[in-house]
Amino acid sequence: MSVSILSGLLWWHSDTSHIQDQLVSYIPLLVVVVMDYGQVGLLFFFSIFWGFFPLFNAIFTFPQERPMLIRERSSGMYRLSSYYFARMAGDLPMELVLPTIFVTIAYWMGGLKPSLLTFVLTLLVILYNVLVSQGLGLALGGYYIQHIPPFIAWLKYISFSHYCYKLLVGVQYAENEVYECGLRMHCKVWEFPAIKYLGIDHWAWDVAALTVMFVGYRALAYAALRMGQHH
Repeated sequence: MSVSILSGLLWWHSDTSHIQDQLVSYIPLLVVVVMDYGQVGLLFFFSIFWGFFPLFNAIFTFPQERPMLIRERSSGMYRLSSYYFARMAGDLPMELVLPTIFVTIAYWMGGLKPSLLTFVLTLLVILYNVLVSQGLGLALGGYYIQHIPPFIAWLKYISFSHYCYKLLVGVQYAENEVYECGLRMHCKVWEFPAIKYLGIDHWAWDVAALTVMFVGYRALAYAALRMGQHH
């Protein structure tokens, strides 16, 4: 709650016409913010915060429950698949409630496009990103069931947030929208260098990539958890 309010204050009713004050550059698998003052920055913050926050929370889910799981599994109380899917279903409401509250507050305080449809699409993208990042965290936590070795720290830079960010920018800015690029001059938003480099017109590929990660990470999490039971 406090982070959402702080974010809203930092981007309080940001000017939609000053897109030239925003510069975000990408390199493969790594996102680097060079200068970030406007609404594109707020969208970038959405994707990063709700990418890594659920990821690191999920990493420690299975390690914390490992002793109980081994004890109850050894007594034949339930199948591993039953535990896994019950855990997923039980975590789902809280995993989605927090980002929903966050986006609801920060979106309107930050002065993003005052459209109910755009807001709903933005929220759906964020929630999907949360589920994908949680899946990666569960996979890591299921495999490294006892210890989280330092050599995997670089994995936080695997940028599923890249696809989330592209979708957020694509939802926020229509193809025919313009911004002030000079004195009494207007340019297309999609022609802005940083946005043009993103390639936000291929939204279907971005959704597909997140879907592959969503399914793949959860399948990997279950497989890793099953492997961990044999150690």
